[in-house]
Amino acid sequence: MNTKEQLLRYLKKEQGRFVSGEKVSSRLAISRSAIWKQISRLKEEGYDIESSPRRGYALRSIPDCLLAGEIREGLNTRLIGRGPIFHFQQTDNTNNQGKALAYEGAPEGALVIAEEQSQGRGRRGRTWFSPHSQGIYATVILRPLIPLSETPKLTLLAAVAATEALETQTGLPIRIKWPNDILANGRKLAGILTEIGTEMDAVDFAVIGMGLNVNVPQASFPSDLRYPATSILIETGRPFPRIRLLQSWLEALEKYYSLLLQGDFDNILSRWKFLTDIVGSRIAVEMPGRRYIGEVQDVDGNGVLILKESDGALQRIFSGDVTLLTV
Repeated sequence: MNTKEQLLRYLKKEQGRFVSGEKVSSRLAISRSAIWKQISRLKEEGYDIESSPRRGYALRSIPDCLLAGEIREGLNTRLIGRGPIFHFQQTDNTNNQGKALAYEGAPEGALVIAEEQSQGRGRRGRTWFSPHSQGIYATVILRPLIPLSETPKLTLLAAVAATEALETQTGLPIRIKWPNDILANGRKLAGILTEIGTEMDAVDFAVIGMGLNVNVPQASFPSDLRYPATSILIETGRPFPRIRLLQSWLEALEKYYSLLLQGDFDNILSRWKFLTDIVGSRIAVEMPGRRYIGEVQDVDGNGVLILKESDGALQRIFSGDVTLLTV
């Protein structure tokens, strides 16, 4: 915990009450000028801190921002979110930032957060609507020692983690639409986007991004996204604190990532199959230049759909847009 985070924790403990600069200086073993410097930084981040020459400092309110100090406080992880946290008021998208930071050597478990994305991305170049302070736009940097062929497992475990975290926090019925969409009551609530950096045909890093619509009103969505897009606010009728939602996903992500590294992917895949309920379903899969229709026979250990067409041919589907067919 750095000096700023220590100071913030102390001010939170005394929230609403003035604490003298002398007392803070003694408690944290830092100079009065260092305190003032950190207070100024906290104010820039949006913390409402009242300063008085005679009485010291009082924390009046905490911003609704996904700041490092807020994320770490109460976060029950050992790796993810415990290293560097890069917070942006606005960026193009967090996966782009995550890849750049990973190439520069950012450690495993580093987290990239944005309050707003100007070029939020989903699969196949689609746009992800990312209004300021109304969603969670987060990317985790991982450096798994796994073969390149196994990297699709990361998307599956991230989706399972998101589903379980959202069900726990909101009570909504959450399901996964293969391979990476998170649905609430059949409408798109979140998406997972995994991208890989390689070195000599080996995995150098993976960035796992999640875009989650939290407090987005229905009218705020662009007209072409109002259905099937949804948000927690729309589904529950009330706003939700973003920090706890993010923490819950990070905690679940670390749990399932640990299982993967321990070689226990079968439990993750079993949970994923339950949450998708796609095996045995009749589907259409749209791919560039090709459309497949058939029944899902299975999902293999790498998250690939095994599709049986009407003529009995088996197709391995690595990606595509899936539509459930009723007949």
